[in-house]
Amino acid sequence: MASFANKQDILDIEGAEPWSDAQPATTLYELLSNTAAAHGDRPAISYQLFSGPSDPAETLTWNEVRAQVTQAANLFRSLGVGETDTVAYVLPNCTETAMVLMGGAVAGIANPINPLLEPEQIGAILRETKAKVVVTLRAFPKTDVAQKVAEAVALAPNVETVLEVDLHRYLTGLKKLIVPLLRPKVEVKHKARVLNWTQEAGKQPKDKLTFADATGDRVAAYFHTGGTTGMPKVAQHSYSGMIYNGWIGHRLLFSEQDVVMCPLPLFHVFACHVILMAMVASGAHVVFPTPQGYRGDGVFDNMWKLIERWKVTFLITVPTAMSAMMQRPVDADVSSIKTAFSGSSPLPVELFKRFERDTGVTVVEGYGLTESTCLVSCNPVDGEKKIGSVGIPFMHCDVKILMEKGNGAEECAADTVGEICVSNPGVSNGATYTEADKNANLYHVVDGRHYLRTGDLGRMDPDGYLWITGRAKDLIIRGGHNIDPAEIEEALAGHPAVAMAGAIGQPDAFAGELPCAYVELVSGASCSPDDLIAHCKEHVGERAAHPKHIEILDELPKTAVGKVFKPDLRKRAITRIFDAALADAGVSAKVASVTEDKRRGLVARLEKTGEVEEREVIAVMGNYTTPWEWAD
Repeated sequence: MASFANKQDILDIEGAEPWSDAQPATTLYELLSNTAAAHGDRPAISYQLFSGPSDPAETLTWNEVRAQVTQAANLFRSLGVGETDTVAYVLPNCTETAMVLMGGAVAGIANPINPLLEPEQIGAILRETKAKVVVTLRAFPKTDVAQKVAEAVALAPNVETVLEVDLHRYLTGLKKLIVPLLRPKVEVKHKARVLNWTQEAGKQPKDKLTFADATGDRVAAYFHTGGTTGMPKVAQHSYSGMIYNGWIGHRLLFSEQDVVMCPLPLFHVFACHVILMAMVASGAHVVFPTPQGYRGDGVFDNMWKLIERWKVTFLITVPTAMSAMMQRPVDADVSSIKTAFSGSSPLPVELFKRFERDTGVTVVEGYGLTESTCLVSCNPVDGEKKIGSVGIPFMHCDVKILMEKGNGAEECAADTVGEICVSNPGVSNGATYTEADKNANLYHVVDGRHYLRTGDLGRMDPDGYLWITGRAKDLIIRGGHNIDPAEIEEALAGHPAVAMAGAIGQPDAFAGELPCAYVELVSGASCSPDDLIAHCKEHVGERAAHPKHIEILDELPKTAVGKVFKPDLRKRAITRIFDAALADAGVSAKVASVTEDKRRGLVARLEKTGEVEEREVIAVMGNYTTPWEWAD
């Protein structure tokens, strides 16, 4: 591991190690085999079904991981999966999930799918990726994953085989006896054959592949983005991009001595590429607690004790999880932790300070996106962490702040806001998405090099730190989960009383943003916000996208060409949320206005309504990522 304190450290590594020389392997199987050869008997992956600090857990060594990945890859190949065929999985976190991801990427193309999606959405992804094999849960109490996948496969006739993982094997004692009696029935209407994962994988050789590994770089994973509409976008990830993420983690963060707690889902790039690939590259030990990670029963209540149990050195987290953890006393010895790595959505300043103060753990905030195979930048582990920035771009990751000009783009000066554009080994030149038409206008080409247009607005300061100031593509980010506002708007437009609707993300102290909507009614129509919220619950497929607030306006703000002008809606939402938060805290202040700042984006300008101390305002406003200042 190298010291990472400033931009110069990155430049020094980059100069000494060109990516063509630094890339540790060509394929994932080669990388895994190298790590097993170097650290074979060391712990690699641990998993516990329940969250208690003394609950049973399973740990595999790196030799065992390689053996099980080999079996998985051989099984997929035996089922007709070639290098261009897709293995989809709809699974909660468990040991098998990691094996399916890696084995699928060795044999063909692995396609993780969010188990929280509805059957129609899962089916749409299966059709888009032409999945030949699907791995999912066998019916199990307190989860409907098996039922949803059975419906989804009926909508995807391309699926030939369904492999079922049974969580029953993790149970002990009375639960092991009772669960078979409580196992729900699943109505199967599809024609795919259904096989048992453990039995089928166990038939395969585990010492070597039954086929030749890939000889060069190729697409090895598909990740859907958002998944809130019936036609999801599917991003293509290559071996080089996945290995690049792993190399960064090993080069700057992890060694084989580290223990990483990762309660994030193994359908998200953060857990799959940033963490699991970094474990494969470094030989470090990763712990996955419960099938639902942070969402699992008792995880937050037991997190500090779990950290003590496993002697965790790195905690992988997101702002919503940090907020929940801060509501529990630190009731265990967490002195082993060196760093908490936070990503997926902006981190409020006050939460950052409170977490570091109460735990003694250094927080490092980073930035990545599915379309770039994830990692882009992070704050220096050993240097200044500028709260609110997403840090310094990594080695071999060129980030430009560009502004459209004519038929091309020009680079912005320091501290000037433009669109964040990225070029690194994880960016597929011209082929980010599986559908060619969705790649149109997705890149700027500068000096012959493709730069992915992220849709995020930001600036680069003179020290090389990247700041995100807004989003050009209007996504609502709820706790790190992307929600397309178009789905909410389309649902509302289907109501007979609605003439026009605009959906945005309103600030939230816990989730970062929550979906809300503003509506203009048809002339003479009558309808209440409660009616519209009920309509959305029926017509918006994903529960996370249901608006938390709907407001009816006489007329929506519009642009000169008649489109809804969302900056005005965001200003309304910021004013409403902040005024309510200040009032609830008994703070004598309110929002006087919300203004657009070229460097910081939307800024809430506050005015005093009585006697108030600065610390009282900071205690409230520091829970949000929107910047604020006093009005003149």
